Amino acid sequence: MPYTLADVLPSVAASLGMDVDNSLGLAPARDVVVLLIDGLGAELLARHRDIAPTLAAHVTTTLDAGFPATTAVGITSLALGAPCATHGIIGYSFAVPHAGTSRVFNALRWRLDSATGPDALAELPPEDVQRRASRIQDLAAHGVDVHYVIPEYQRDSGLTRAAFRAAGTVHPAADLDQVRAGIRAVARHSGTGRRFAYAYFADLDVAGHLHGPESPEWLRVLADVDSAVADLLTDLPAECTLLITGDHGMIHADTVVDLDARPHLHRGVRTVAGEARVRHIYLENASARSDVLAAWTEELSTVATVVTREQAVEEHWFGPTSPDPVVTARIGDVIAVAEHRAVLVCPAREPLESAMLGHHGARTADEHLVPLIASR
Repeated sequence: MPYTLADVLPSVAASLGMDVDNSLGLAPARDVVVLLIDGLGAELLARHRDIAPTLAAHVTTTLDAGFPATTAVGITSLALGAPCATHGIIGYSFAVPHAGTSRVFNALRWRLDSATGPDALAELPPEDVQRRASRIQDLAAHGVDVHYVIPEYQRDSGLTRAAFRAAGTVHPAADLDQVRAGIRAVARHSGTGRRFAYAYFADLDVAGHLHGPESPEWLRVLADVDSAVADLLTDLPAECTLLITGDHGMIHADTVVDLDARPHLHRGVRTVAGEARVRHIYLENASARSDVLAAWTEELSTVATVVTREQAVEEHWFGPTSPDPVVTARIGDVIAVAEHRAVLVCPAREPLESAMLGHHGARTADEHLVPLIASR
């Protein structure tokens, strides 16, 4: 079995003195910082080790980010030490019960209907959407001083509240210099008290979406990240372990399938959620399942794998254990997973996402494999 993002925090807890499984074999440390570089895929890094020699030289293993390989899922799986079948954040967007019916819920932005729809914090409290304790809560209960080196907008966001669930000292960090300064501030103390910090940097993902992974713009950000990490490896005290990973990789789309332009795919369909590489299709009623499955399978035969919810759950796409009924209901009645470099876009509701060059979520190695990079 490959290691996953969900293995990182339990091993961190073990290195900080807790009696839990240390599957990654992390050495004991006074402080541990986990830096998540959004969009840092293992395959992408391996192809560009000349651009990022420091990162490449310190890769200790490769992790599976899980399915779907997307930020809301990856961050929650990391924080909880569990896959999405357990924590229930099963995609970029998915259907949730709402006012006697259901609506599409964007878990990354914590909004209803779309990434720019109404704020959902009041109607869908994060602690209700994701009810399980995080591994960071365990660390805090064990006396570890918790810190966050994150952009200011993430301080009280729905996803932060749902995934991390533990108070801590926030070091606002909007750019690489501030990320580096925040991590240094966490590690620079003379006491024996243990500290844990979660740090986050978004620009690699942004460059990949806008310009494509491996574009000149993306490579410049990767080089900047490598330089910042090289500085940190020089600056951080020996008592601090720095771990770096990603939440997903990325592919450059070359085949665009406009789902809005195919009205026959929407017969019997209540709504379509997910993202361009993984679509959750929700039915008006269960009797439409065979017709919808047949229509989507035939139409997308060269660009996607189309399965029922039951098949995806039985084959453990979302994690090794079966989801409970609440989580199961969030999964589409039918799921379409793009293959190769195809994307399944819905421009009417997702104009910005549909125009992106870089995408992720599906099951290619470029998307779901991420590196684990360690200072020691």
